[in-house]
Amino acid sequence: MIPDLDMALLRARDPVEMARLTHALSEVGFLTLHNTGLSADEVSRVIEAYRGFFQCSAAEKSAVDMSRTGSNRGWGAPKSEQVDPTANPDFKEVFDCGHELPEGHPLAEVGLSVYAPNLWPEGQEGFRTAVEAYYDKAHSVALELLRAMAVAIGEDETSFDKAFDAPMALLRGNYYPERPDWAGDKDFGIAPHTDYGCLTLLATDGVPGLEVRLADGRWQPVVAEPGRFVINFGEMLEFWTGGRAKATLHRVIGSPEERISVPLFFNPSYDTNVAPPGSGQVISAGDHLSRRFNETYLHLRKG
Repeated sequence: MIPDLDMALLRARDPVEMARLTHALSEVGFLTLHNTGLSADEVSRVIEAYRGFFQCSAAEKSAVDMSRTGSNRGWGAPKSEQVDPTANPDFKEVFDCGHELPEGHPLAEVGLSVYAPNLWPEGQEGFRTAVEAYYDKAHSVALELLRAMAVAIGEDETSFDKAFDAPMALLRGNYYPERPDWAGDKDFGIAPHTDYGCLTLLATDGVPGLEVRLADGRWQPVVAEPGRFVINFGEMLEFWTGGRAKATLHRVIGSPEERISVPLFFNPSYDTNVAPPGSGQVISAGDHLSRRFNETYLHLRKG
């Protein structure tokens, strides 16, 4: 089962809730989280902002099409990503934005695509404001949860903090349309995959769709109304913690209802060494993430 945890209890380091977090980290790879301080109204506002963007004209969306860039900033059209090479490209649409480095930051001069300038649509009043406000609050929740996770695996609560001074944190709006009539066995809203990075904080509009693969091979539906979040852990965190956190397969097949979800992919700074503890290896967080992006986004793969 996927546990439902209370952020207020984790904040207080309640022993029972911390034990449940440890179990979710090491055995399940997923949990749901409530009582975070990020309200249902705030989540609903950003979901409606994304809905407005996805409903706008093809010309307006094409003006911020990420396929014309060398990064993942802006709108991604249907079939612009392929998370599973054995499946067809995903039929969802996306809108991505991320952390922009302040002027003078050492990494700003390198021109890394994971810190590329954001693209914002014109004529969508309030869209940027709503998305940026949500990004800031979701960032704070993710960092607070990461500190609880550090304690749960036996580390100091601030042990991850320095690694997130310039986070490769990507906020995405996902639009899953009704499952198309033409869709077959290899067609998904998003095909089975594990997330690439560290920690994902996912808000949804409450429409079912997400499924998680349990240890026994069954696919478990996960539904979260606005104000309750789905949390999962990525490949990077699994090897960074020496397997004390688990990255778990999940998918969205699609359904008769359209669905919007908003994941924050909370990842450390580019130059963080995320190799397993004591391995003597060096694995750059940025190199890992860039490689996985290049495998997934069709416009980057072609480049």
